[in-house]
Amino acid sequence: MAELSTLARPYAKAAFEFAVDAKDLQGWAQSLATAAVVTQQSAVVKLLGSPSSTAALQAATVIDICGDALNAAGQNFVVILSENRRLTLLPQISQQFEIMKANREKAIDVEVTSAQTLDAAQQQMLTEALSEKLERKVNMQVSLDKSLLGGAVIRAGDTVIDGSIRGRLTKLAETLNS
Repeated sequence: MAELSTLARPYAKAAFEFAVDAKDLQGWAQSLATAAVVTQQSAVVKLLGSPSSTAALQAATVIDICGDALNAAGQNFVVILSENRRLTLLPQISQQFEIMKANREKAIDVEVTSAQTLDAAQQQMLTEALSEKLERKVNMQVSLDKSLLGGAVIRAGDTVIDGSIRGRLTKLAETLNS
Protein backbone atom coordinates (compact mmCIF):
# COMPACT_ATOMS: atom_id res chain seq x y z
CA MET A 1 0.00 0.00 0.00
CA ALA A 2 2.85 2.38 0.73
CA GLU A 3 3.92 2.12 -2.91
CA LEU A 4 0.49 3.19 -4.16
CA SER A 5 0.53 6.16 -1.78
CA THR A 6 3.96 7.14 -3.06
CA LEU A 7 2.81 6.94 -6.68
CA ALA A 8 -0.38 8.89 -5.92
CA ARG A 9 1.30 11.72 -4.00
CA PRO A 10 2.52 13.86 -6.94
CA TYR A 11 -0.87 13.62 -8.66
CA ALA A 12 -2.71 14.53 -5.46
CA LYS A 13 -0.35 17.45 -4.89
CA ALA A 14 -0.79 18.72 -8.46
CA ALA A 15 -4.58 18.46 -8.22
CA PHE A 16 -4.52 20.21 -4.85
CA GLU A 17 -2.36 23.08 -6.09
CA PHE A 18 -4.60 23.50 -9.12
CA ALA A 19 -7.71 23.47 -6.92
CA VAL A 20 -6.20 26.08 -4.59
CA ASP A 21 -5.34 28.33 -7.55
CA ALA A 22 -8.85 27.87 -8.95
CA LYS A 23 -10.35 28.45 -5.47
CA ASP A 24 -12.37 25.24 -5.87
CA LEU A 25 -11.16 22.83 -3.20
CA GLN A 26 -14.62 21.45 -2.47
CA GLY A 27 -15.45 20.95 -6.14
CA TRP A 28 -12.20 19.10 -6.77
CA ALA A 29 -12.65 17.00 -3.65
CA GLN A 30 -16.09 15.91 -4.85
CA SER A 31 -14.86 15.24 -8.39
CA LEU A 32 -11.95 13.13 -7.18
CA ALA A 33 -14.16 11.21 -4.77
CA THR A 34 -16.66 10.45 -7.54
CA ALA A 35 -13.94 9.36 -9.95
CA ALA A 36 -12.37 7.21 -7.21
CA VAL A 37 -15.66 5.40 -6.62
CA VAL A 38 -16.11 4.87 -10.36
CA THR A 39 -12.66 3.30 -10.73
CA GLN A 40 -13.47 0.82 -7.96
CA GLN A 41 -16.54 -0.62 -9.72
CA SER A 42 -15.97 -4.18 -10.92
CA ALA A 43 -16.62 -3.48 -14.62
CA VAL A 44 -14.27 -0.49 -14.59
CA VAL A 45 -11.60 -2.43 -12.67
CA LYS A 46 -11.79 -5.10 -15.36
CA LEU A 47 -11.45 -2.47 -18.10
CA LEU A 48 -8.50 -0.76 -16.39
CA GLY A 49 -6.74 -4.09 -15.91
CA SER A 50 -7.23 -5.17 -19.52
CA PRO A 51 -4.04 -4.88 -21.58
CA SER A 52 -6.12 -4.53 -24.75
CA SER A 53 -7.97 -1.36 -23.65
CA THR A 54 -6.38 1.90 -24.72
CA ALA A 55 -5.72 4.86 -22.47
CA ALA A 56 -8.22 6.91 -24.49
CA LEU A 57 -10.93 4.28 -24.03
CA GLN A 58 -10.25 4.06 -20.30
CA ALA A 59 -10.37 7.85 -19.88
CA ALA A 60 -13.51 8.18 -21.99
CA THR A 61 -15.26 5.45 -20.00
CA VAL A 62 -14.42 6.99 -16.62
CA ILE A 63 -15.41 10.47 -17.84
CA ASP A 64 -18.71 9.18 -19.27
CA ILE A 65 -19.61 7.38 -16.06
CA CYS A 66 -18.72 10.40 -13.90
CA GLY A 67 -20.87 12.64 -16.09
CA ASP A 68 -21.40 16.16 -14.74
CA ALA A 69 -19.35 15.42 -11.61
CA LEU A 70 -16.21 16.23 -13.63
CA ASN A 71 -15.66 19.68 -15.06
CA ALA A 72 -13.25 20.27 -17.97
CA ALA A 73 -10.20 20.42 -15.67
CA GLY A 74 -11.27 17.21 -13.92
CA GLN A 75 -11.70 15.51 -17.28
CA ASN A 76 -8.20 16.63 -18.30
CA PHE A 77 -6.88 15.21 -15.03
CA VAL A 78 -8.50 11.84 -15.79
CA VAL A 79 -7.00 11.88 -19.29
CA ILE A 80 -3.51 12.56 -17.88
CA LEU A 81 -3.90 9.77 -15.33
CA SER A 82 -5.06 7.45 -18.09
CA GLU A 83 -2.15 8.31 -20.38
CA ASN A 84 0.23 7.49 -17.53
CA ARG A 85 -1.69 4.30 -16.65
CA ARG A 86 -2.50 5.68 -13.21
CA LEU A 87 -6.32 5.64 -13.13
CA THR A 88 -6.22 2.89 -10.51
CA LEU A 89 -4.57 5.40 -8.15
CA LEU A 90 -7.67 7.61 -7.99
CA PRO A 91 -8.80 6.29 -4.55
CA GLN A 92 -5.38 7.09 -3.05
CA ILE A 93 -5.22 10.44 -4.86
CA SER A 94 -8.65 11.37 -3.50
CA GLN A 95 -7.67 10.31 0.02
CA GLN A 96 -4.44 12.33 -0.04
CA PHE A 97 -6.28 15.31 -1.53
CA GLU A 98 -8.75 15.20 1.39
CA ILE A 99 -5.88 15.17 3.89
CA MET A 100 -4.25 18.19 2.21
CA LYS A 101 -7.63 19.96 2.12
CA ALA A 102 -8.22 19.32 5.82
CA ASN A 103 -4.74 20.60 6.69
CA ARG A 104 -5.32 23.75 4.68
CA GLU A 105 -8.72 24.32 6.26
CA LYS A 106 -7.30 23.52 9.69
CA ALA A 107 -9.98 20.89 10.22
CA ILE A 108 -9.80 17.35 11.53
CA ASP A 109 -12.27 14.48 11.67
CA VAL A 110 -12.61 13.03 15.15
CA GLU A 111 -14.27 9.73 16.04
CA VAL A 112 -15.59 9.48 19.58
CA THR A 113 -16.68 6.04 20.78
CA SER A 114 -18.38 6.27 24.15
CA ALA A 115 -19.95 3.81 26.57
CA GLN A 116 -23.02 6.02 27.01
CA THR A 117 -24.91 8.37 24.75
CA LEU A 118 -23.49 11.90 24.80
CA ASP A 119 -26.05 14.69 24.93
CA ALA A 120 -25.67 17.87 22.84
CA ALA A 121 -24.05 19.85 25.70
CA GLN A 122 -21.45 17.12 26.30
CA GLN A 123 -20.69 16.89 22.59
CA GLN A 124 -20.31 20.67 22.35
CA MET A 125 -18.00 20.76 25.39
CA LEU A 126 -15.89 17.92 23.97
CA THR A 127 -15.73 19.59 20.56
CA GLU A 128 -14.53 22.86 22.10
CA ALA A 129 -11.92 21.11 24.26
CA LEU A 130 -10.59 19.10 21.31
CA SER A 131 -10.54 22.18 19.05
CA GLU A 132 -8.41 23.99 21.61
CA LYS A 133 -6.08 21.02 22.19
CA LEU A 134 -5.66 20.12 18.50
CA GLU A 135 -5.73 23.76 17.29
CA ARG A 136 -8.12 22.80 14.50
CA LYS A 137 -11.81 22.89 13.70
CA VAL A 138 -13.21 19.54 14.83
CA ASN A 139 -15.74 17.53 12.82
CA MET A 140 -16.95 15.00 15.38
CA GLN A 141 -18.64 11.65 14.78
CA VAL A 142 -20.02 9.94 17.90
CA SER A 143 -20.76 6.24 18.21
CA LEU A 144 -21.85 4.01 21.08
CA ASP A 145 -19.97 0.91 22.34
CA LYS A 146 -21.38 -0.69 25.48
CA SER A 147 -18.29 -2.93 25.81
CA LEU A 148 -16.22 0.08 26.97
CA LEU A 149 -17.92 -0.11 30.41
CA GLY A 150 -17.53 3.64 30.86
CA GLY A 151 -15.65 6.63 29.45
CA ALA A 152 -14.74 7.15 25.79
CA VAL A 153 -12.09 6.53 23.15
CA ILE A 154 -11.21 9.47 20.92
CA ARG A 155 -9.47 9.04 17.56
CA ALA A 156 -8.19 12.12 15.74
CA GLY A 157 -5.91 11.20 12.86
CA ASP A 158 -2.90 9.40 14.38
CA THR A 159 -3.83 10.43 17.92
CA VAL A 160 -5.82 8.06 20.11
CA ILE A 161 -6.99 9.14 23.57
CA ASP A 162 -8.26 6.12 25.49
CA GLY A 163 -10.29 7.39 28.43
CA SER A 164 -12.39 4.25 28.68
CA ILE A 165 -12.60 2.15 31.82
CA ARG A 166 -11.65 -0.91 29.80
CA GLY A 167 -8.50 0.89 28.58
CA ARG A 168 -7.59 1.99 32.09
CA LEU A 169 -8.08 -1.55 33.43
CA THR A 170 -5.85 -2.92 30.67
CA LYS A 171 -3.11 -0.40 31.54
CA LEU A 172 -3.43 -1.27 35.23
CA ALA A 173 -3.14 -5.00 34.46
CA GLU A 174 -0.04 -4.37 32.33
CA THR A 175 1.51 -2.32 35.14
CA LEU A 176 0.78 -5.00 37.75
CA ASN A 177 2.13 -7.79 35.53
CA SER A 178 5.39 -6.05 34.70
